[in-house]
Parts: sequence; C-alpha cells; structure tokens
Amino acid sequence: MPFAFRFRHAVLAFACATATAAWSAPDQRIATLAAQEKQPFLQSLSQFVGIETGSRDREGLDRMAALVADKLKALGGEVRIVEPGGPESPEVYRMEDTPEKIGPMVQATWHGTGTRSILLIAHMDTVYLRGMLARQPFRVEGDKAYGLGIADDKQGIAVIVHALSMLQKLDFHEYGKLTVLINGDEEISSPGSRAMITKLASEHDFVLSHEGSSITNDKLSLATAGIASASIKVQGKASHAGSAPERGVNALVEMAHQVLQNRDLSDPTTGLKLNWTLAKAGTNRNVIPAQAQADADVRVTRVADYDRVERELRERIKKQLVPEAKVDLTFERRRPPLEGNAAGMALARHAQQISTTELGRSLGADDQVAGGGTDAAFAGLSGKPGVVERFGLQGYGAHSADAEYVLLDSIEPRLYLVTRLVMDISRGQVGGK
Repeated sequence: MPFAFRFRHAVLAFACATATAAWSAPDQRIATLAAQEKQPFLQSLSQFVGIETGSRDREGLDRMAALVADKLKALGGEVRIVEPGGPESPEVYRMEDTPEKIGPMVQATWHGTGTRSILLIAHMDTVYLRGMLARQPFRVEGDKAYGLGIADDKQGIAVIVHALSMLQKLDFHEYGKLTVLINGDEEISSPGSRAMITKLASEHDFVLSHEGSSITNDKLSLATAGIASASIKVQGKASHAGSAPERGVNALVEMAHQVLQNRDLSDPTTGLKLNWTLAKAGTNRNVIPAQAQADADVRVTRVADYDRVERELRERIKKQLVPEAKVDLTFERRRPPLEGNAAGMALARHAQQISTTELGRSLGADDQVAGGGTDAAFAGLSGKPGVVERFGLQGYGAHSADAEYVLLDSIEPRLYLVTRLVMDISRGQVGGK
C-alpha cells in the first residue's frame, strides 16, 4: 500500500478517534510558562518586524541575524552566523535570480543528556522591498498582530525563541542535541542554505519547520510541492521585416512552436504541473526578432518527476519549426518536494493528540500538496528524519503589502505544542527508539 494512502487512512482514523477522546488536563507547568511568554513573544515580534529583511537587503538581514543570534546566545546556545559560500557552508546553488550576496544563516546548538536529536527551522527573509515597512508597521488590533513579514516567517522565529525560553525555564536537557537554523534566503529558493539544511537535517531524528498555518484550517503538512522553472531561449537572426524578412531567422516563431509542443506535459495523476507563464521577443515592430524566451512554472510532488519532465523537455525541443534557430533549455530545480515518511507521520499524530486532548483544539495533518514549497523539503531530502511543516502561528496575508497578520490566540497553544513535542521526542515518546 503506498505511503500516501496509508498516511491519509491513518490520520483520518486518528482524527475520528481523537474527536471523541476524553479531555486530559494540560501540563500546568508548560501552560503557565506559555501564558507568561505571550507578552515577551509579542515584544520579539515587534523587534523582528521592525527590521526590514528583504531577501536582497543584506544590511537588514545582517541586523536581523545579529538580533536573533543574541537571543539564542542568551538562552545558552552555541551560536554562529554562517556565511553562504564561506568555509562553513561552501555549496551555493546559483540560479538566474540569485543575488551576489546571499543572506546569512544563524545556527545554534544545545547539547543535552539524552540521545534524540531535534532540528528547528524558520527563515528571516521576506519578499518585501526596503521602505515598505512604513505602510505596515507592527501593531496589535483586537485578536490580531499585524506587520510586514509577520506571518511569513517572523512569527516562526519567535515561536522557536520562546519555546526555547520555556525549555530553559523548565531546566529541560533530556535531548541529545537540539539545533536551530534560521536562514535568510528562503524567499529566493534558498540558494545558499539548502545544502546546510539538508546536511543538518540528515544528522537529526526530527525536524520541526515553522512556516505559519492557515487562519481557517489549522493544519500540519507532511508534503509540500517541489518548484522548478523551465526557460526556453531561442537565438535567431534580425532582419528588416518589410524589405528582407527572408534574411532573418524568426526567434519568435520558433519560441511559439516550442511552447505549443510543450504545452501538454502536466500529469494530474502524479501532481506534475507545467504551465508557460512568461514570454518575450523582439525589439521593434519592423524587425524580425533575433531573440525570444519563454518561461514555465513547474510543480512536482515527487523528486523523480523532475528527471522525467526535464528529460522530456530536452527531447522535445530537438524538434524545431525554424531549423536555423538555436534553441536552449535551462531547467532550474528551485525547491524539491517534501515527501512524507513514517517518522513524520508519527510526529504529526503525536502533535494532534496533544492539541486535541490537552489543548482542546482541533489540529489537522495530511500529505495533500497545496502548491507552495518550503524549506522543509530540503530537510526531508535525505529521507532520514521525520519532517513536519507548519508549526508556526495561524496567520494570513503572506506576500501582501498591507494585510499580513497572525492570530494572537494561537500564540500560547503553539508554544505549548512545540515545547511538549521537544520534550516528548527527547524522551522517546514519538516514533520509538
């Protein structure tokens, strides 16, 4: 039986069982600390939102990295700021839009008395340009906290920092190794941090990723989409369109042919999607275009589908309508899919049990891919750790300029949940050992 089907069946059965499960009182120590951390949590969010950290804003990212590093040092972590491309993380996957200077990573490690290892990840970069913060500064209104980048993903950093604060106050050290990695390039497909995330994750038993959850459906994810881009570039020859069109080689015509013959590569049975979304050609109306380019967005749910679709594209572009034109394909694997495994399922089910029976809150979990990709996929690439996404707060408006917020009433439950999970994983209560 395929893992995906087994997972859906198991989680559905678990959801039905826990829906009527008896209420179990929460751990009062953890619940009290979660309540006490709420105001400091909001203060951290205000600090984080107050620093503009667009993926290409290196000055802002450096400031944010220093702030996060200071907070983690204050909690007893062995902290270092890692430079992408430097000696500690030399591997960089450069794409067409990768900036020369990539945002740094903050890595922190705690060594305990146990054997289980846990990795907590989030990202500090945003999609926004410098100067946009003035339109959406941090503010609290009613049951919401607003701010640029607050949902994606500055709340995730705050969840990690304040869950660690709770563990410190509990004097909890029963893990073998507890690691935090905060990267500064997620919104540009993590060119400088992907190798580090994959390496660190392969050295840990479980990975909790802290992208936010939905305001309408609080749900953990065990699968995310893989994202790639395909670019067909055609080189032709310019000539006057009126007096000597026959002397030209029309790159636009060949590009149109390539798009049309590669328009049917999507495969609903596997979740593969390839859609041509951008095109450009020519310089003047009266000139046969010498260059043309078409770009496609590619989404996959299985790593193997990258090989399949790239191979098919490379074979098909050999069939040209304008034989004199030169056709090249660039295929960039911007982000792999996260494919669920049994360890991830065990972690998700344990989280559901805590949320339902101790917090009285419904928490979904499945491996349905919604289309977006996250760094959890790099964490799961080795297939070793159990990886679960969306341990962040419930939020709304990611990538919007004026409506991004998180729900205040999700702060305490998430701090409780993440803290409990670190403790239970450390004690061997998740997935066995």
